[in-house]
Amino acid sequence: MKDLFDRDIEYMRISITDRCNLRCRYCMPAEGIEKVSMSRILTYEEILRICRQAVVLGITRFKVTGGEPLVRRGCPDLIRAMKEVPGVEQVTLTTNGQLLEPYLDELRAAGVDGINVSLDSLREERYAEITRGGKLQPVLSAIAKAKASGIPVKVNCLLQKDLNEDEYLAFAKMAFDQGILVRFIEIMPVGFGDAEEGMSNEEVLLLLREKWPELEPDERVHGNGPAVYMRIPGKEGAVGFISAMHEKFCDRCNRLRLTSHGRVQPCLCYEDAVDLRPALESRSEEKLRQALASAVMAKPAGHCFEDREGPEGKSMVEIGG
Repeated sequence: MKDLFDRDIEYMRISITDRCNLRCRYCMPAEGIEKVSMSRILTYEEILRICRQAVVLGITRFKVTGGEPLVRRGCPDLIRAMKEVPGVEQVTLTTNGQLLEPYLDELRAAGVDGINVSLDSLREERYAEITRGGKLQPVLSAIAKAKASGIPVKVNCLLQKDLNEDEYLAFAKMAFDQGILVRFIEIMPVGFGDAEEGMSNEEVLLLLREKWPELEPDERVHGNGPAVYMRIPGKEGAVGFISAMHEKFCDRCNRLRLTSHGRVQPCLCYEDAVDLRPALESRSEEKLRQALASAVMAKPAGHCFEDREGPEGKSMVEIGG
């Protein structure tokens, strides 16, 4: 389905929980946030109903997110059910990796098309500092085993000034040595991320070129998002850049975000959202489809993070990453 600016909206990020087993400093405070009542969290059947109507509108690619999606029981079963919806082309997962390794067999059997792992440091103590208590080794082990099992893996890294900015080379080397994709993501002023200072991807690329002057654009298709990739000739892996702040890609934005309690957010920058609860409670699939279509038509031309902060009082864990 096309929006008012002739963009094909074909991708939806679905948060299945606002719970998380980490407290990453740019995502939420150390004490956590006030959780949505479980009675307000979408059931898996409601999520599947939404997916079926989204497919009718041309939204055929889905990302399962959280919070941390693997803290919700039955996540692999949901992915299997989503894959079985007629017309669904792809279902992927974003995770912090803490619980990933025990679920790899189930996820592979469910048909997951790819796994994104959020990872902001390759140093044990620093990783624990950023995540407020997370363990690094289970994440690294899960990444290696996922890659070995044939599941496409992407690592998402957010570089911050005076914290982990010195690790850009280590992450790029990880991509080239392990044959995986590592994406550098510019921090956005949403929730607690507004207090952090990130590195621009332009700066990161210049630094990487000093080490690897042979870097060249990677024309291979690596997913549904806006990342621009660079590769070293002959290497399987690549580094990607998601530059929401310094190289706006709103003109080709193809996504909606569904929160765990049933609100569709057309853009991260604005409070505006479409509540699907009334349509879900009506048991009318037509009303549900119309509500989703209205969210598509509500997408703005672009964000304005350069002029204002993100949704007031919202954190990324509430919105769905």
